[in-house]
Amino acid sequence: MRFAVLGAGSWGTALAMQMARNGDTLLWGRDADAIQAMHASRTNERYLPGVAFPDQLTPTHDLAQAITDADAVLVVCPSHAFHDILLQVKPLLNNKPLAWASKGFEPGTGRFLHQVAEDVLGQDYPMALVTGPSFAKDVAAGKPTLVAVASRHKAFAKKVSNALLNENFRTYLSDDLIGDELGGAVKNVLALATGIADGMQLGDNSRAALITRGMAEMMRLGQALGCQPETLMGLAGLGDLVLTSTGDLSRNRRMGLALGRGQSINQAKSEIGQVVEGIGTTDEVMRLAKKHQIDMPITEHVWKVVHDEMTTTEALSSLMGRKLTSEF
Repeated sequence: MRFAVLGAGSWGTALAMQMARNGDTLLWGRDADAIQAMHASRTNERYLPGVAFPDQLTPTHDLAQAITDADAVLVVCPSHAFHDILLQVKPLLNNKPLAWASKGFEPGTGRFLHQVAEDVLGQDYPMALVTGPSFAKDVAAGKPTLVAVASRHKAFAKKVSNALLNENFRTYLSDDLIGDELGGAVKNVLALATGIADGMQLGDNSRAALITRGMAEMMRLGQALGCQPETLMGLAGLGDLVLTSTGDLSRNRRMGLALGRGQSINQAKSEIGQVVEGIGTTDEVMRLAKKHQIDMPITEHVWKVVHDEMTTTEALSSLMGRKLTSEF
């Protein structure tokens, strides 16, 4: 199955490269000059410098032609742009199945991305999610990676998996879209927390505690939403949480490190130079927590730091001073 990958940032480019190792793949980007540069250099020098494209990868600026020439579409964009991209491609799809590798919620509504897709394309439309612990740089370099492909359309999930599978890339199938999406979103907020702790030089004990207690928050929210607990203990939950909280390629962790060292959000954003999903995701996770009356103290304190309602030192003091309670 030939895919058109929509989104030529680091993650979109890396996934397109992975698919192109198995067969013809199209990579669409909205920046015509950037696409022209990719044709000339056979690399994406802005996001993945020095990593050569496979021969079967074709960059293009023509969205309509990319979708026409493909059998299926993989959307890779920030969560805040997901709805607009779907509206843009809907008239072009001609019933071709759609997958995405975006993580987060629709800003302002807290809707999961599969709910956005169902609203735009219909509840029975073949769709799938690619998620899990996967840095773009490592995927582009062909380093061993494992992800989950979540879908209620098993036949399409297998086709997405087959487009990605090779000796260095393994996929696992899932039918728990909410669980896989929740894990991929909440972990960004928790990575901000661990980054803040490391930026404050609080030590390895603090990082381990934040990951563990953050996982407990994710599980509580997942239970309220009807997720399968195994999903959150799997690649899209625990796996992605560990990677994003400890790996310095993580934009969310790097944002946390900057905040912990006393930098402002705007200073850190300028240095990172890419979208940091966890900043906006804090709002939507807190929206869900309040709606379902779930206690998520780490998430709440990250939200307060992000919104300048607490300093990082005040947040630490508040978390450590909470009243005695049982672990489970």
